[in-house]
Amino acid sequence: MFGFQRVGDLSWAAGDLQARGFLIGGTSGRTTLNGEGLQHQDGHSHILAGTIPNCVTYDPTYAYELAIIIQSGLEEMYVKKMAKYYYITVMNENYIQPEMPKGCEDGVIRGMYLLKKNSKKTSKKVVQLLGSGTILREVIAAAEILKADFGVESDIWSVTSFNELRKEGLATTRWNLLHPEDTPKVSYVNECLDKTVGPVIASTDYMKSYADQIRDYVPRRYAVLGTDGFGRSDTREKLREFFEVDRHFVALAALSALAEENIIETKIVSQAIERFGINPEKPDPFNA
Repeated sequence: MFGFQRVGDLSWAAGDLQARGFLIGGTSGRTTLNGEGLQHQDGHSHILAGTIPNCVTYDPTYAYELAIIIQSGLEEMYVKKMAKYYYITVMNENYIQPEMPKGCEDGVIRGMYLLKKNSKKTSKKVVQLLGSGTILREVIAAAEILKADFGVESDIWSVTSFNELRKEGLATTRWNLLHPEDTPKVSYVNECLDKTVGPVIASTDYMKSYADQIRDYVPRRYAVLGTDGFGRSDTREKLREFFEVDRHFVALAALSALAEENIIETKIVSQAIERFGINPEKPDPFNA
């Protein structure tokens, strides 16, 4: 949060001056710095960063994603001489770093790529799960729950930048507006999801508006989870439950979307709430 709130004027000035370089937002996300409480936890720096036209923002989960982004940034700023700078958020959690999937580089830079395809052509209950930063790991865990307990297959997407996806979507929309007689272009988000099936669920460690900004480019039902509200001091597990972005709420949102499309019965959603030990009357974290 200190990266873009406490130094907001300087961040804007960096854009105005056409500065180049990397600004790294450490301990990012509203649930990763679990001891700091109300004012220190960051759930909105990417939203603020998105207001600066020449600031390129990323929220990677894995080390290989970060390496790809840094390499691309160096190429853009110092080889191509582009007047832009980068805001990249990183976490302070320890977790296993997987091998880089083959051919993911372009998707990492553009903003999203298919991390793992679990569905098959014969799958009847399918969802598309999008996650970024530390919450991608909750998304992966949710996919395991959905498969084991409810027979739902989940394709998992790593979203490295909802901001960059929005920029590309807006540029595509503008081009189509100005070229009405040409074959319309398709946004990258739509291109990624068009050949998939099932509702789309996005989960991040930031306010819902961060992931919600690509809604116009998602070709089907789209549900967003996020960390609206003030921070809290507790364990990461408790905070993610409180803000309703943990694996159980990701799975619940997926089941709810499937029920709304009449793919599963509504009672299964109620059964999931009971199984996960979720209190339906818990306070809304935005107002709590």
